Amino acid sequence: MEQRVRVETLDYSGIFLSCYTNDNTTCVHATKDHTLLYLYSGEHVIDDNGQQTIIRPGECAFIRRDHRITMYKNHTEKEQYKGISLTFRRNLLREFYNKLHKSEIPKSVSELHESVFRIKSRPDITSLFQSLTPYFDSKIKPSDEVAKLKLQEGIYCLLNTSKEFFPVLFDFTEPWKIDIIEFMNENYMYELSMEEIASYTGRSLATFKRDFTKISDVPPQKWLIQKRLQVAYEKLKNEDKKVSDVYVEVGFKNLSHFYSAFKKQFGYSPKR
Repeated sequence: MEQRVRVETLDYSGIFLSCYTNDNTTCVHATKDHTLLYLYSGEHVIDDNGQQTIIRPGECAFIRRDHRITMYKNHTEKEQYKGISLTFRRNLLREFYNKLHKSEIPKSVSELHESVFRIKSRPDITSLFQSLTPYFDSKIKPSDEVAKLKLQEGIYCLLNTSKEFFPVLFDFTEPWKIDIIEFMNENYMYELSMEEIASYTGRSLATFKRDFTKISDVPPQKWLIQKRLQVAYEKLKNEDKKVSDVYVEVGFKNLSHFYSAFKKQFGYSPKR
């Protein structure tokens, strides 16, 4: 197992600088805002429900808002991982859109339906992200005004890449509420807080709890544990898997906790 030497992530008003040394990192990305990723060095792999997009140095990826993916940030033999992401919040996009001249807005353009877009190297994109490199090695934090200008520049880069980004970036409709049980059945194995689940299903925490009482007699935390245990039971019974493998697959972090919860629900300990 590789030893983590240094991990650094800095947030400058929606601009995230990430640097990893001698470490391969996996993380779940889920945000309510559109995101533009740029890779300086290393390798960036985006897994969208089994469909992988590999980003090389000098390339970008655009991720739609309200979309959940798994990202792998890998170093190479010669280079550490170094990347950056810009998050475009709705208030910034709305302000940008309101300042556009009507002649700049295409009247008819097809909308992109993918959730992850791989963007090849372009002069304007390279110029934007190279201008941010000094902040990796400097303790100087860009002012909010500078950060805002860079985010606006990022929006222009996307619009110059394809006019199809117009209806994507400037869609200000609220996201539809996602079916709670469907979402939890698909994501029960992940370590998500109630606040995160509420957000991913398009609800405030209070609304999520209220809606959940309409479909379940048990609290959401207990529902998740029961779901994990039921799936674990079926895997152990039908797939002849080891307990040491199953408890991780279904979302438990501690083996002794899994044994205790399993025995409490089924009346006996799982077979090793």
